[in-house]
Amino acid sequence: MLDRLNNDYIASVQHSDVARFDQMLADDFCCTLNDGTLLNRAQFLVYTANPVTISNLAAHDVNLRVMGDFAIIHARTTFTRADGAPGEGRYTDVWARRNGEWRAVAAHVTRRGA
Repeated sequence: MLDRLNNDYIASVQHSDVARFDQMLADDFCCTLNDGTLLNRAQFLVYTANPVTISNLAAHDVNLRVMGDFAIIHARTTFTRADGAPGEGRYTDVWARRNGEWRAVAAHVTRRGA
């Protein structure tokens, strides 16, 4: 289940899929962006609606750790910048099982070359 949610999360970033994020994010979700900005859920959904300037976003070396009703996902990303140059980064997503469903509660993103 978390593997699929992780894939959905990456695809939602690549395609600015606000509707899918709306389904996956907890009400108290927050995200730290590459520049250090901290966004709450509502701010993140607005931010996500903006078209991305990268393509071919992919997750690699995914390390998924489940600890009961809590999970942490660490992974490396690769992507192509708008100018065609390669880029890379890392992310950490934190998930919590609430009322039997997994919800993203926090994310932290770093990117080089974006």
